[in-house]
Amino acid sequence: MKRIVVGPFNRVEGDLEVTLTLSDGRVASAEVSSPLYRGFEQILQGKHPLDALALVPRICGICSVSQSAAAAAALRDAMGLVPTPNGERVANLVLAAENLADHFTHFYLFFMPDFARESYAGRPWFEAARARFRAVEGQATAQALPARTAFLELMGLLAGKWPHSLTLQPGGAARAVSANEKVRVLTMLRAFRRWLEGQFFGDRLEAVAALDSEAALWSWADARDRARSDLAHFLAIARDLDLQRLGRAEDRFLSHGAYVIEGQPFFARGVWSADGGRAAFDPDHVTEDGTHAWLAPTGDGPAALHPFEGRTEPVETKEGAYTWCKAPRLAGRTAECGALARQLIDGHPLATGLVATHGASVLARVLARALEFARVLPAMEAWTRAIVPGEPFCAQGALPDEGQGVGLVEAARGSLGHWLTIRRGRIANYQIIAPTTWNFSPRDAAGAPGALERALVGAPVGEHERAPLAVQHIVRSFDPCMVCTVH
Repeated sequence: MKRIVVGPFNRVEGDLEVTLTLSDGRVASAEVSSPLYRGFEQILQGKHPLDALALVPRICGICSVSQSAAAAAALRDAMGLVPTPNGERVANLVLAAENLADHFTHFYLFFMPDFARESYAGRPWFEAARARFRAVEGQATAQALPARTAFLELMGLLAGKWPHSLTLQPGGAARAVSANEKVRVLTMLRAFRRWLEGQFFGDRLEAVAALDSEAALWSWADARDRARSDLAHFLAIARDLDLQRLGRAEDRFLSHGAYVIEGQPFFARGVWSADGGRAAFDPDHVTEDGTHAWLAPTGDGPAALHPFEGRTEPVETKEGAYTWCKAPRLAGRTAECGALARQLIDGHPLATGLVATHGASVLARVLARALEFARVLPAMEAWTRAIVPGEPFCAQGALPDEGQGVGLVEAARGSLGHWLTIRRGRIANYQIIAPTTWNFSPRDAAGAPGALERALVGAPVGEHERAPLAVQHIVRSFDPCMVCTVH
């Protein structure tokens, strides 16, 4: 047995280290560490409940809208407020824009540059991949960043600024949209559609969304000109490296449901497992276990607590601890979240077919993000057309002096939950479980590993690799946001 520490990782948001135990050239076990503690759950205590709308976006600079949306939802739940349809459409547009921008950033700036490394020299696709995706210097960077910037102008129009906007409110959106602004939003969406169809896919979004099997996927990829389809370029690499067989975790997935309008989510809410199929999600079954976190024990009670009873009290030393991240569990079991979870639970046939055949994998996670481009952008066009200028964009309501609320949304990286307790008009407790808290959790009291810890088992490691490429592909396939992980 041999142990190595991989990290700190570059091209991830925040600080991350992974300790690997190796045997016979493969990972035998892994411990994932989030080494940066930030304390937002403590900062929020004692504040006015509406202060959460200003504070929680500061948790992260790249998925701040997701935190805003979860805070607004928790406040809305505590207030018993029903948002206006116009407000829901604008809130969904803002959240979807951030989520798609994050997917875009992940593909071009975080994930694909790994295939331009000299370690892959000699592969038939290497020279083209290096020219296209090399970090900073590749052709894709020069083309993709302006396209991302133009798409994010939508944020300036609808949310005032990005990141850390205050436009998302419990009752909807703080800013009304005029008829002329509807046209501007549609123009921005159509421009991004043209870029996706012309360079990322090399095909219409609707044709990609209609792919219904692994065979159809490979047939589609073979028919594309890789110079005009970055996704086909990735698929050629993935097939050569067998990425559909790399990075399998527990094959149990969670989604809070995404983009709700008038009670109906665009992507379904639920749980999916290889051994049981789709089932309902019950938030009462969520717990957090701090056994292996640098956090104070929960006293004489159970190691795992529901977030409404949760505590976040840092300690300097603790036997067996190796991270600041708690271990979220659903009915006592590990769950993976993210775009792949959303597509599985929503029943997309390509996602379900890939996982049924190979289990969760690097390929499946990246491809699920591509499916979200193809499925969410047309929905954004429809939400924009449905906005009715002149009708209300935000409902009003009163905060209770005593109460609780939960806000469950889907960020780019997966299921995000905020649990709010109000006492005497102030925040008495505020607990947050971010997507990377789920995916990069440590072991729990029973010794069960988190999703990434399990996914790394079996990954190949070369004799002289200090930062194994297979390990990096698996880690980045989850698109970690470590600053959200421990808030």
